[in-house]
Amino acid sequence: MKLDILALGAHPDDVELGCGGTIAKEIANGKKVGIIDLTQGELGTRGTAETRFTEASNAAKILGVAVRDNLGFADGFFVNDKTHQLEVIKMIRKYQPEIILCNAFDDRHIDHGKGSKLVSDACFLSGLIKIETKDDQAHCKHLGGQSKYTIIYNGKT
Repeated sequence: MKLDILALGAHPDDVELGCGGTIAKEIANGKKVGIIDLTQGELGTRGTAETRFTEASNAAKILGVAVRDNLGFADGFFVNDKTHQLEVIKMIRKYQPEIILCNAFDDRHIDHGKGSKLVSDACFLSGLIKIETKDDQAHCKHLGGQSKYTIIYNGKT
């Protein structure tokens, strides 16, 4: 399924808190939007992974997103390496978005900066034909992060 916008957050609720208004507006304007959480947020002090999953599912329904997925990376301990990059690359290639949104590059929470760099690197790598996945390479035109959702255009901030 091709998406117009794919938003990736380190934890369930990051996307809603960081750019939920933008997503709601774009869906109202007819855009097809998906959300992917990198972790289940299992280390969070406010609620359990199960509660966060339920809340994320409810938020996706309210917003009207076309797809909501979770990559299941280890909260607090995922890294920007080949294994994690390939999982994000697969999602980018699967959904072929025009725009990708992610956490802020510079943020107090360590997972937000790590996640943003991981998504940014995977966005670039998703266009390389020699990286083999089930789906064709993708060419991300725009990558943005939290307003810290920073906008990246053609690989530049």
